[in-house]
Amino acid sequence: MDEKFKKLEEYLINLKKVLVAFSGGVDSSFLLKVCLDTLGRENVLAVTVSMPAVPRRELEEAREIAKYLGANHIVLIPKMPSKEKIFENPPERCYICKKDLFTELIELGREKGIMNVMDASNADDEKDYRPGLKALQELNIKSPLRELRFTKEEIRFYSKKLGLPTAEKPSLACLFTRFPYGERITEEKLFMVEKAEDVLKELGFTQYRVRAHNNLARIEVFDREIDRFFDKDLREIIIKNFKDIGFKYVSLDLEGYRTGSMN
Repeated sequence: MDEKFKKLEEYLINLKKVLVAFSGGVDSSFLLKVCLDTLGRENVLAVTVSMPAVPRRELEEAREIAKYLGANHIVLIPKMPSKEKIFENPPERCYICKKDLFTELIELGREKGIMNVMDASNADDEKDYRPGLKALQELNIKSPLRELRFTKEEIRFYSKKLGLPTAEKPSLACLFTRFPYGERITEEKLFMVEKAEDVLKELGFTQYRVRAHNNLARIEVFDREIDRFFDKDLREIIIKNFKDIGFKYVSLDLEGYRTGSMN
């Protein structure tokens, strides 16, 4: 693993100057930290996208982490020319969205004199249906963690070693992933899911998703936390809050939390 880390440093040194698509999650925080340590602050620009599919709490956390790392940081509100197609939610939604976003990041990079744009996808991402990876390859986006075969477990290991506050942070994914393909997404639906997940966070759940099926909310949590739903008082709090948000039905997925359950 130490050899793999050295290869990452060598990879970055050869690029000299980079723009990092920065979500504030485990992977992008690790990549940004190594970029800063290897290339220096003046040669690294972190860019976080602000759009309805990004929960506001994650946007604020990204700002805080970028400040903690001492990075040059920009929050970008993308133009999203394909917004209507994306909100129709076809199976290739992630491809269309990534193509729009990273095309804009490339343009921003060129304005700043940066020719290398990178994302923080890792080797584990290839195990799931990720059409967005195709868009990254077509645009020649650098993905050093994936190219050098870093797994999520290794990224968490090195994040802890580097003292990053994100080492144990739950996995993130944009809110578009909470809806089954073919169901049209609206900003109102995104807001409902965001508020519902805020409820679970405030109740102390560590990893969770609220999958939306029209007016039904399907809750996913870790297996070890499913037992908490035997508490009638807790269930009543969740049900009341979810219905106040706008959901008509509230259900618990007995299979528990898993990535890509809508794929």
